Formats: sequence, structure tokens, C-alpha cells
Amino acid sequence: MSIFADHLPERPGGRDPAQFLRLARFLLPYKRRVAGAIASLLVAAGCVLALGQGLKHVIDAGFGQASAAILDAALAGVLVLAVLLSVATYARFYLMMSTGERVITDIRRAVFDHILALAPGYFETTRTGEVISRLTNDTTLLQAVIGYGFSLALRNALMLAGALVLLLVTNLKLTLVVLAFAPLVVLPVIAVGRRVHSTSRLSQDRVADVSAFVDEALHEIRTVQAYVHEDESRREFGKLAEAAYEAGVRRIGVRALLIGA
Repeated sequence: MSIFADHLPERPGGRDPAQFLRLARFLLPYKRRVAGAIASLLVAAGCVLALGQGLKHVIDAGFGQASAAILDAALAGVLVLAVLLSVATYARFYLMMSTGERVITDIRRAVFDHILALAPGYFETTRTGEVISRLTNDTTLLQAVIGYGFSLALRNALMLAGALVLLLVTNLKLTLVVLAFAPLVVLPVIAVGRRVHSTSRLSQDRVADVSAFVDEALHEIRTVQAYVHEDESRREFGKLAEAAYEAGVRRIGVRALLIGA
């Protein structure tokens, strides 16, 4: 039985759409904030794409035979776009991150309420530290996805679509060449991304092991000291901490490969 039940999915072993639907329920009360963030994201993406066109006119005017008035107007347009981009980026980041904080707080409260309703027998088979880790570490990762990852993914998708349109308008032949080589980049990224998924899950599990051991050791500290078990506890904690470190480094290595790709 999962402590998250209908409130939070278990550590994912796959990409179950039902997990995202559960999270969506927590986002619904804040749909206006999400809509505002998406609107800001659209404005920011449009400004980035428009900046390229603005710089094009600045360069053409600067190196061509255009008058100073045309050059000044082009520079002023670029400056306005930069300011608008800054404001839209601030609004998008603030709205998404604050909404992520609010949603994660709601999830933690829902999970804790569910924990209190579980039968005592559940806690005889599940380590308390693992429960604590799921309530803290796992929800923190969800916060990063809701507050940052989602908006970044949507922004990049919009930028890709807009850039492709501009490329098609500028030069159809070169655009087709770019698209022909796109699979050579996209397919390895997808393959490495799946590896990131599995290593992240492993890293979370190792951190949960550390949390569980610390909770047990401190909860039974009198027993540990009475049986002079300190050295053994130190060695065991060291093993678990090193395992968490190795899993974390493995995850970082795969993510670095993804970024490089």
C-alpha cells in the first residue's frame, strides 16, 4: 500500500498518465495563476523570437545605407522588446514558482492527512524514515517539476515552433537540411533522458535509505548506546551515505551527458 494513495504517486517505475492527472487536481484551484504564467511565457517567447528580427533590422540599417532615424528606431524597438522580455520573464518565473510552492504545500498536507489515517500495521512493515523521505524529498522534486520544469519545457516547445516558422520563411532549403539532421540530435537525447529517469529514481531510493536509518538510529538512541553499537551504526550509516553519493554522482553524470548531447 502506498502512503501517497490518491494524493501522490509512488516513485515512478513508468510513465503512468494517471499520476499526472492526480497532480492536475492540485493545480486546478490555481488555474488563474497558471493561465497568467502561460500568458507571460507566450509574451516572453514572442519577444525572444522578435529580438532576432529586431537585431536583423539594426544590422541591416547599421551596415547599409539607411538613415540615422531608421537606425535609431530599430535600436529603440530592440530596447522595448528587451524590457518587455524582462517583465514577462519575471512574471512567468514568479507565478510558476509561487504556484509550485503552493501546490507542494497542499500535497504535503494531503499526504500527511493520509498517513495519519493508515492502519498501525502499515508502519510495522514500512520504515518511518522512508515515509519522511517521501513527504520531504520526493515532494521537493515535484516542486521543481511543477514550478520550473513544466514552464521551461513549454517555453522551449514554443521557441522551437516559432523558430521553425521563422526559418521556413527565411530559407526553406536550409530549414529542410536542419530538419533532416534533427533526428541525430533528438533520438540520443530521448535515450539518455530515459536513463536520467531511472538514475533519478535510484538516487531518491538511496536517499530514502539514509533517512530511514537516521530515523531508526535516533529513535532508538538509548538502545544503541546501551549495547555499545555506535561504531557499527557509524559504519552502516557510512555505507548508506556512500551509496547515496554514488547514486547521485551517477545521476549527475547521465544528466551531464544529456546536457552535452
